[in-house]
Amino acid sequence: MAVSRIVKVALLASLAPLSGASSSSSAANPIRKVVTMLQAMQSKVTEEGEKAEELFQKFMCYCKNSGGDLSGSIQAAEMKVAELGPAIEGAEEKKLKTEEEL
Repeated sequence: MAVSRIVKVALLASLAPLSGASSSSSAANPIRKVVTMLQAMQSKVTEEGEKAEELFQKFMCYCKNSGGDLSGSIQAAEMKVAELGPAIEGAEEKKLKTEEEL
């Protein structure tokens, strides 16, 4: 029991300077500052990359889905143009006839 108590005291004595010195030395140590800054940058870049990937996936989904809608609306507009051409000509002829009558 005395040996384990001595080991505990020795362990606490060896850790005490480290815990007190780590806060003051981390503030004063320029290498630690750089490492901390790089770690913060790494986490920020990782988060931004995940957000960019999510936005890219949403954009790709939009492109896949809207491509079919767009081609369908183009085809509908082309068919409508083909129908409106003769309708416009008929309306112009009707206008000319009504002007002649007046």
